[in-house]
Amino acid sequence: MDKTSRKRIIFLIDSLGMGGAERLMISYLQHLDMSRFEPYVCALQIRSGNPIADDIERLGVPVDLLPVRRLRDPRNLFRVVRYLRQRRADLVHTQLEFANVLGSMASRLIRIPSVCTLHTFYDPSWGKKSWRRHLAMWWALRHFCDRIIAVSEGTRQHHIEVGRLPPERVVTLYNGIDLSGFVPLDEETRMAGRQALNIPLDAPVLITVAVLRPQKGIQYMIEAMPAILQAVPEARYLVVGSGEHETVLKEMVNAHGVADRVIFTGVRRDIPLLLALSDVFVLPTLGEALPTVLAEAMAAGRPIIASAVGGVPEMIEDSVNGLLVPPASTDKLAETCIRLLQDPEQSRRLGRAGRQIVEERFNIERQVQLLCNLYDSLLTAS
Repeated sequence: MDKTSRKRIIFLIDSLGMGGAERLMISYLQHLDMSRFEPYVCALQIRSGNPIADDIERLGVPVDLLPVRRLRDPRNLFRVVRYLRQRRADLVHTQLEFANVLGSMASRLIRIPSVCTLHTFYDPSWGKKSWRRHLAMWWALRHFCDRIIAVSEGTRQHHIEVGRLPPERVVTLYNGIDLSGFVPLDEETRMAGRQALNIPLDAPVLITVAVLRPQKGIQYMIEAMPAILQAVPEARYLVVGSGEHETVLKEMVNAHGVADRVIFTGVRRDIPLLLALSDVFVLPTLGEALPTVLAEAMAAGRPIIASAVGGVPEMIEDSVNGLLVPPASTDKLAETCIRLLQDPEQSRRLGRAGRQIVEERFNIERQVQLLCNLYDSLLTAS
């Protein structure tokens, strides 16, 4: 297929910070069939400097910024329409709230197909700051979006029931990750990685990778640390990421007297390395559609402890490739962490099973092929 016959796909997203949806976009772009599709990425806001933009541009994919401050300003819709026309878009793939609303409506106005990916659950409860945006998003998707991708079956059912989206237009497509970067560490690399973080070479290491916000439940893990340290005195807890809750979490670490055992790394780009030099991955989340980071932990062969919420049980089968705990249960979290840290054989068994599952169900190459097939079906029908 020559370059002029490639279909131009505009990936419209709210911002290009370090969230899961943004990071996932890089993996999909890396494996997109560039002989068939010509991708462009457009962000509607700047978050934390939009660091993912640099990674996308290094792939040779152009990144545009179309600033949108308020969703209710009607001029923004026409700005998006004008942008899509200028870029001669053939199909628009939207992600996150502002993009889902404006992108699906603009696509319908210029009569090109649109795809949306829903990465999480939304709660449009009265009184919540974001309820108007959630209702607006569901309305726009119901009336204007051609195909809606849910990242887990639980997510699909939630949006069909709560958002009243038409079931025939909502499909489940699990997130995929690139497995090539997740390889066992040689001892020299492992030692160097631990030394850089001031972690003793023989210390058991728990790790969480997440945007630091209350919903991720890291506060419960910090509350569990005194009990964990009483049973496993040399344990360390690695918190990878940044966000609005970081200051509160650091204050909690000091208040619980575990500052010398909890390490905040900030945002890191070497997640495979950090996972490989750790022993147990913990995700104490309070709600999650399908956390890509669990697939990354499985790819690294790490045993997983995670809250039994949202789409997590679709990824983690209790006692097969991880251990599930109730959300917001400090005691159960501590007990389960101690159990895995003191049982290396079970940890190895869970880690091996996780690697096998991620290869079968969350391989980026397979998921991108399914996505490309979806694009083809919509482009052919348009």
